Amino acid sequence: MSSSISELAVSESGFVFDPCTGATFSVNSTGLAVLTGLRNRSTVPEIVELIRESFESTPTEVPEHVADFLRTLRQMGIAAGDE
Repeated sequence: MSSSISELAVSESGFVFDPCTGATFSVNSTGLAVLTGLRNRSTVPEIVELIRESFESTPTEVPEHVADFLRTLRQMGIAAGDE
């Protein structure tokens, strides 16, 4: 059974629990920002802009890192292909 972002239990410290599979994992503050954005139904460009504004990062790196994280979530069966 696959999960969705809205079903995940996410702590403020970045600990994530998937109740559908029992899987747990941790994310850093950037990953937490991506998950929060997805849970708030923000678009990927909106999430990228939020990260650019909130964290010290090279602007050209942010879209690639967000895309990599979304790809990982898809591989885990958590994010749909259109997120």
